[in-house]
Amino acid sequence: MSLNDQDISRIANLARLELKPDEQARMLSKINDFFGIVEQIRAVDTTGVVPMAHPVDAMQGAHIALRLRPDVASEPNQREANQQSAPAVERGLFLVPKVIE
Repeated sequence: MSLNDQDISRIANLARLELKPDEQARMLSKINDFFGIVEQIRAVDTTGVVPMAHPVDAMQGAHIALRLRPDVASEPNQREANQQSAPAVERGLFLVPKVIE
């Protein structure tokens, strides 16, 4: 699959981008290069390969303990101090102007 100039113009319009002709040509080249890489990946025969839910699945059943840090609060609660400079606060929440109607 490869794109042409009209495709790039349409994508730019949908994304609300204004591309100059040289930017459009560069974008066309980059996107087509990306599609070339995707085609190379799709060409690999994966018949019989079971999809993995996680890279650790490649260890074929070996129990691997993930090294996770303990989920503990490492900073003191400073909500009141942090909200003192806010223009409006209610019940511990920052109040902001409504932006969506």
